[in-house]
Amino acid sequence: MKLLIKAPAKINLSLDVLHKRPDGYHEVEMVMTTIDLADRIEMSLLDKDTIKINSQNRFVPDDQRNLAYQAARLLKERFNVKKGVSITIEKTIPVAAGLAGGSSDAAATLRGLNKLWQLGLSIDELATLGSEIGSDVSFCVYGGTALATGRGEVIQQLPAPPTCWVVLAKPFIGVSTAEIYRRLQIDGIHHPNTKEMVRAIEEKDFKRVCNHVGNVLEEVTLDLHPEVAQIKDQMKRFGADAVLMSGSGPTVFSLVEHDSRMHRIYNGLRGFCDQVFAVRMLGERHTIEG
Repeated sequence: MKLLIKAPAKINLSLDVLHKRPDGYHEVEMVMTTIDLADRIEMSLLDKDTIKINSQNRFVPDDQRNLAYQAARLLKERFNVKKGVSITIEKTIPVAAGLAGGSSDAAATLRGLNKLWQLGLSIDELATLGSEIGSDVSFCVYGGTALATGRGEVIQQLPAPPTCWVVLAKPFIGVSTAEIYRRLQIDGIHHPNTKEMVRAIEEKDFKRVCNHVGNVLEEVTLDLHPEVAQIKDQMKRFGADAVLMSGSGPTVFSLVEHDSRMHRIYNGLRGFCDQVFAVRMLGERHTIEG
């Protein structure tokens, strides 16, 4: 039996860090939404009681460092599953890009193996398990749009944002999330207005969404990687309605309402940056079936 499942990327419309917690994590407030840029995960049962990861991407580990591997191992150990699985990851989402590609692969693996191994878990139970793997995995289990708090694992569903294009550009560098958080000086940072972003989404007000994008990690990454600032400047110059770095970067995205402007930004960036995508936001949450 084989199963194919999509693992969509996410962007942060708003990312705020409130303080460092006693457990070493940071307390965050993030508004996230999934976009139509996705990895494809193929899972098939194995007779042998083992987990096998396959990928043509040299940046994707095929061992226990892989979050999809960790997701499969967690389910096997927690529910005493004696079956094996082969997981093939076809990467489209750039690696180490601030788009939660690894977390989304893990979330897709949880959803897929729940069906393949007939575990009968609810999507809420899968999201709780996902929080043991990584801070973004819970959100990726649900998909759609949400306010994420705690260390990112407390998820409050939001309606879909107003319809628009999302143009993404990733420079040929990777960024360590742990390093960016380590360099973040919480005192004195300018906090985005998360409540206003949530209201703008609830009221489907595209202009207000654009006015309230914000990411407190952006300044840290821009200081380390000036090319990220250059991409932001290019997007603004080509007429984006809003421009922001996603997560800890280095991917920058622009929100664009009109098709003609989207094409101008996309074409302008393709001569400037290797990995450029123009996609839509995904409005719907995942169901337990997919």
